[in-house]
Parts: sequence; C-alpha cells; structure tokens
Amino acid sequence: MGLVMEVHAGLAARFAAQFEEHDLSSVEFEVLMRLARSPQHELRMTDLAAQTSLSTSGVTRVVDRMERDGLLCRRACPSDRRSAYAVVTESGMTRLGETLPGHIQLIQDWFIGQLDSAALENLLDSLRVVRDAVHPGATAGSAGMSGDC
Repeated sequence: MGLVMEVHAGLAARFAAQFEEHDLSSVEFEVLMRLARSPQHELRMTDLAAQTSLSTSGVTRVVDRMERDGLLCRRACPSDRRSAYAVVTESGMTRLGETLPGHIQLIQDWFIGQLDSAALENLLDSLRVVRDAVHPGATAGSAGMSGDC
C-alpha cells in the first residue's frame, strides 16, 4: 500500500500544479471530467457525489463554487423536486478543453509512458477490479440513464 500511496502522491502533485495553471482544483477538474463524459454532460448530484467519493454536502459546496465561476449550472429534475442535476456550461467545457492537453501529456509522460502495453493493460484491469470492490459507486449514473430522476 505504501507504493500505491507514493505513486498517487507523485501523480497528484504533478496534476495539481498543472490544474492550478488553469485556475482549477483537482476536485473541480474531476467534477468537470465526470460531467463532460456523462450523457448530456450532466449527472444527478447524488450520482456525482458517489462517483467522486465526496459527501452530498461536499458536492453541493463544490458545485456552488463552480456555478459561481460559471463552469456549471444546476437543472431541476422535472419528476422529483428533491433531485437536481449538475450540468457543465459552455464556459466549463472551454476550461476543460484548455486544461486537457497538458493533463493528457502528464499522463503520457508519468503513467502510460512508463509501462509497455501489456503491463499497462494488466495494471488497468487489476485497478478496475480493486476499484469496483472498494468504490462500487464510481460509475454511478454514467451508463444506461433512462432520464428518470
């Protein structure tokens, strides 16, 4: 586990510095990424909390801040007044588009580029198994969305 923590810390430090260049925190980048790759660029707030391992109040605070910055907006669920969607705005997609090239380059340099293709495939398969065991909500709301709230 020490090795996993050391790898995480090293990558997180490199990513955080690059995100800061684009006036984003690591959490804000993760929220933008998860919403941008979701159908209609939106997720229910509860699904966003599950995917990010933030509490519902933590997601509310992040979404509030990002909404003030014009990166996200909320959309009420028409069939359940208790539910709301977080939705990426055009400005949020632009910021993400500006941030992604540098982020992808860091991933290439410090992760993908460190392993041959077989080692990378084995590592990713293994990480998915562990992720699904310890964080089963990591993909909540991403696939098979019926439009129901």
